[in-house]
Amino acid sequence: MAGYKRNTYLINPHFQLKFSLYVCGLVFVSSIIYPLTIFDLLTSFIEFIASKSPEAAAQLEAKRTSLIVILSLWQVGFTALVFVACIFFSHKIAGPMFKLQKFLRGKRDGIDGGKLFFRKGDYFQEVADDFNDAFDELEDRHHQDLIYLNEVNSYISNLGMVVPEDKRAVLAEITQRLNQIQNRFEEE
Repeated sequence: MAGYKRNTYLINPHFQLKFSLYVCGLVFVSSIIYPLTIFDLLTSFIEFIASKSPEAAAQLEAKRTSLIVILSLWQVGFTALVFVACIFFSHKIAGPMFKLQKFLRGKRDGIDGGKLFFRKGDYFQEVADDFNDAFDELEDRHHQDLIYLNEVNSYISNLGMVVPEDKRAVLAEITQRLNQIQNRFEEE
């Protein structure tokens, strides 16, 4: 199942779209400087040429307009390309977080999903490893606690045979409570 390939790229649309829009906004604002600089440079050059040859200046103005339109279209295209790249990039972040969240819900609901794993190429592979190690340790401690509760329950049952009659009610209450805890442990 490690080779599973997901076809939905907007796993967490709120995060992925917000991330992509932030990156695209930063790219757009930072790269708008070049067309504005070229426009300013050409405007100064056209003003200089206009004093020598008005016909050449008119031709340069038409070329400047065409160049600015082309640069604007390139700007929009590049920003769209960055947006799509950000969706793919954020998919490798949102996917593991979605899988972790789904896995935790399953654990909470008592569904044993086995080990947590992420798709090959996803980010945060170490999170799945750490998570699996932590849950293995918790389950081991859980098992050790259950064994100890069984032993304590046996000791208390044996004590019930030698303590005075007036103390047996307390031991019975403790035994009942231990049984409840053991049942809860066994259900998990």
